[in-house]
Amino acid sequence: EVQLVESGGGLVQTGGSLTLSCAASGFTGDDDAIGWFRQAPGKEREGVSYISFKDGSTDYADSVKGRFTISTDNAKSTVYLQMNSLKPEDTALYYCTAQKGDPVLYLGSWYLWDYWGRGTQVTVSS
Repeated sequence: EVQLVESGGGLVQTGGSLTLSCAASGFTGDDDAIGWFRQAPGKEREGVSYISFKDGSTDYADSVKGRFTISTDNAKSTVYLQMNSLKPEDTALYYCTAQKGDPVLYLGSWYLWDYWGRGTQVTVSS
C-alpha cells in the first residue's frame, strides 16, 4: 500500500530550526521521487523541494535555497526536510508528496505529483 505520513511540524521562533519527516511506504523503487510542498492560508500550494531515488538529485524553491535540506535514509523509507533560519513567511501546512516511476521532477506544478500525505503544520513566530 502506498502511504505518506508527515511529522515534525510545530511552532518555532524566527531564526529557529525544524526537521520534518515523511514516512513513505511503497516508494522504494529506484525511479520514484518524493517531494515537499507547502500551502499557506489563501495562497497557492507551492513546491519546496524534491529528491529523486534514481540518482539522488535534489532541487529547491528559490525561497528556501541555502536554508532547507532534503535527505533520505538508506532504506528510502523516510525523507527528511531540515529547515534552518526559519522566517514567518515559511509558515504553512507542509505536505509530503510522491511520484512512482518515471517522475516529472518539477516543483512548479503540484498536480504532477500523484500521492499526498495529510500535511504537518509549521508556524514561525516573529
